[in-house]
Amino acid sequence: MSSTRAHRITFANEKGGTGKSTTAVHVAVALAYSGKRVVAFDLDHRQRTMDRYFENRAGTAEKRGIDLPTAECHVVGDCDAEAFEALVAEKAAGADFILVDTPGRDDPLARHSAGQADTLVTPMNDSFVDFDLIGQVEGDSFKVKKLSFYAELIWEARIKRGRMQIEENRPPMDWVVVRNRTGYTEARNMARLEKALGEMAKRVGFRVAKGLSERVVYRELFPSGLTLLDKGHLGDLGTSHLVARQELRGLVANLRLPGLAGSEVAAA
Repeated sequence: MSSTRAHRITFANEKGGTGKSTTAVHVAVALAYSGKRVVAFDLDHRQRTMDRYFENRAGTAEKRGIDLPTAECHVVGDCDAEAFEALVAEKAAGADFILVDTPGRDDPLARHSAGQADTLVTPMNDSFVDFDLIGQVEGDSFKVKKLSFYAELIWEARIKRGRMQIEENRPPMDWVVVRNRTGYTEARNMARLEKALGEMAKRVGFRVAKGLSERVVYRELFPSGLTLLDKGHLGDLGTSHLVARQELRGLVANLRLPGLAGSEVAAA
């Protein structure tokens, strides 16, 4: 893929605490294990969770004397869209994938990055609190009554993207809403949420994918920068961790990224 334009994946959600940076890191590592060159940009220069994860990963690799496939990560300070695109052009030349992790708040550069995405990933916790970012529902029937601000923003970005498809030969944007923490949702509420998401997906045009339900292990791995794909470096894993690894592989496969066959994901 390095001879063609890099595929850009933007992880965006204006709510914090949805597992956005954790999801971004694990997708990046899965791509690196598949032999892809991955360059990541952390737009949250205050918290820089993704960058810190990769720092920890590099430290563990050096300390243990092991090779850990990883991404090259850059923290982006306050700048405008033009300066950011210049940085991307400089740092990501020859990359297969560009990953952008945006802050959990409304931010001009985050909006720009969402519009530039080939694959836009919006992680959300499996609750109507997070669903409210995309759409509002009736209190009694739980039927969708209107789009929320964020969905309208992405809708406008996709309209602009339509012009880019013609002028710059860009592919259409694939918007994927990733449902994290599904195991914490009561069954009846989950059914209501699934119905609302299905209705909103048809109206706005996103896909829904199951995300990461096992959260404790991800927090535990952060200080070492390891991931569930790092077999041989994690010690003995319990059944729940093995299930979480399968969920991660399933998520990467469901993103339908170019040049990434299902067998590559499974082998990671």
